[in-house]
Amino acid sequence: MKDPSAGEIDRIDRNILRALQRDGRLSNADLAKAVNVSPATCHRRTQRLIAAGRIRNVRAEVDPEAVGLGTLVMVGVVLDRSTPESFAAFEDAVAGMKELLDCHLVAGDFDYLLKIRVRDLGDFNRLHSRMLIALPGVRQIRSFFVMKQVKENAPLAF
Repeated sequence: MKDPSAGEIDRIDRNILRALQRDGRLSNADLAKAVNVSPATCHRRTQRLIAAGRIRNVRAEVDPEAVGLGTLVMVGVVLDRSTPESFAAFEDAVAGMKELLDCHLVAGDFDYLLKIRVRDLGDFNRLHSRMLIALPGVRQIRSFFVMKQVKENAPLAF
């Protein structure tokens, strides 16, 4: 069995990670039972996974509808220049947008793909006219309203 602190993760670590992806609220005792190790071993390994950055965060998954953010919009952004400076300026500007869930630099038709949650179409229209078109270096924005979420935030398969 390899030492997980050496870079590779072993079967037990994988099982811990998989179990926590399914339910991040598991107590250490329940997690240890699920992965068939002692609670002390489980706690030590979980702490090591956190310290190594393999577990970035544990948080609640809030139902967007329940908090009035039922509209999901994917936004493709094309910048007017493809330079490190224009990318940095854009990324700095979007970092503070509370409506922005995800921002990815992508290859293909867009430079960035944004995932945005808002209350409704009017809310998005205000965001678009107030913030999106004012972002630095933006040449084109294409918005796609999500009709149905088929699969979202699935656990990593490893």
